[in-house]
Parts: sequence; C-alpha cells; structure tokens
Amino acid sequence: MMRVCLTALMALAGAGATVPDAFADGRLEARYRMSLGGLELGRAALLIEVDDSSYIASGSGRLTGVVQAVSSGKGTAGARGLVGRGALAPRSFAMEAVSDKKTESIRLAMNGAGVTDMRVEPPVFPSADRVPVADKDKKGIFDPMTAALVMVPGTEEPVSAKACDRTLEIFDGRQRYDLTLSFERIDQVKADKGYAGPAVVCRIAYRPVSGHKPSRTGVKYMMKNKDMFVWLAPVAGTRVLVPFRASVATAIGIAQMEAEAFETKALVGTRSTPAKAGLP
Repeated sequence: MMRVCLTALMALAGAGATVPDAFADGRLEARYRMSLGGLELGRAALLIEVDDSSYIASGSGRLTGVVQAVSSGKGTAGARGLVGRGALAPRSFAMEAVSDKKTESIRLAMNGAGVTDMRVEPPVFPSADRVPVADKDKKGIFDPMTAALVMVPGTEEPVSAKACDRTLEIFDGRQRYDLTLSFERIDQVKADKGYAGPAVVCRIAYRPVSGHKPSRTGVKYMMKNKDMFVWLAPVAGTRVLVPFRASVATAIGIAQMEAEAFETKALVGTRSTPAKAGLP
C-alpha cells in the first residue's frame, strides 16, 4: 500500500493540457517533508526548469525519522521533454531506488507515439494474478515526473478550477494507472521559505489499468479511497502549477507531503542542466 500511496503523492499533474503561445521561462526549487500519521517519514526535493520549448524535472528523496531506524531507503528520478503544439511531450524518464532489501531502476524512452524503449530492474515477470501491460497501455502516457507539471491553458488565472479538470494517464515502467482530478476549493498556503499565496486543491481518484494485482488489499483500498488531495501552487512568471502539498488517507493514518521551501523565479539566459535535486 505504501508504494501506491507514494505514487499517488508524486504523480499529480496535467496529461494533455494545452498551453498558450506566450509562455515565460521559470524555475522551481522545492523541499518537502513527508509524514505518516504525524510522524516524519522522509524528505524530498524537486527541481524544475521549463520554457516554451522544453522542460527538465529532477527529484530525490530519502527515508528519515523513526522509519530510518527499521528500514533505509533513498531514490532519485528525472525526466526531460518538449513543449510544443500546446502540450507536454515526454522524451525520457529515469528512476533509481535503493533500500536495505533491494535496488530498483527504471529507464523509459518516449516519442509522440508512446514508449519506444524501456529497461526495468528487477524485471516484472508474468503471473496469473497480475494484469499484463499491453502495448496500448504504453501509448499516450506521461511518466510520473512529467506528471508533476500542470500546465493551465488560456489567459485566466492558472490557480483555478480549470487546473483540476483532467485525468492523468501514467505509466511508471511497471504499472499503468489513471489519476482523475476534480476541483475541491482554493486554499492559502505558506512555505517556511519562498511562496505564500493561493493554491488550488484537487481531489484525486485512483484507477489501476494494468501491471497491478487486483486481489491485493492495497490496490482495493486505494481504488475506494475518497480522501486523496493535492494542493497546486504556481511557478512564478509561468502558467505551470506544481504540488505544494499532497495527502492520502491510509489504514494507519494520513500520508502527507508538504513543501517547507518553495522558491520560484523566472529564468534568465541559458538554462542549467540539473542532474539531481539536493536533499536537506
């Protein structure tokens, strides 16, 4: 269940959303605290740079607090893609995760038609209780990192109900699933460092498509879960929104991710090429 919860916390964006022709360059550096039932679970960092032709997103995370005493874990992820014809076009995604029990890595290459190449370690072996991933499930999808960017079309205020009007079709190399967002309200949020202002709150509904085991308790729980939310805040000077906070109800408490630092600015000159977002 925890893996599904963390996936839901991080994959919260806009599949196929259009963007206007006039689009400023922007950069976000954010640091998050992750908790479960009020106890610190881990720390994460996110770095995003986007302009009118391309984007780069990278993130990292690690377990901390009481959880670290019983299980170590850390990971990094990154994605690159194009911005063209009014939509995000992912081109590559990479993820690595290391714990005291296993090491996992995923590499995806994509074009306009979908996934063109993938490497998953350890591999997913077919089993009678797992829904197989079909070729069609790898088409028209977003990777989890690209799905962390919400582009809102039009000229109206991006922090609006329109940001939540979307269904995210996500493939993470192992599973294909949908996250459907719906408007809940507008809240005021404030980071210890950086952004203070409005955020649009979207309710999330999870629907597995393939790669999952329908009989698993965690999958059934998340499908019925009505208490999953994301707070989306703007990247200054752009029409991009990024998660400021996310929460998922679990059987043992509320899993939450919240920004402690959320610093955005317009890009000037040549963009950098971030490799990994640093951890606090």
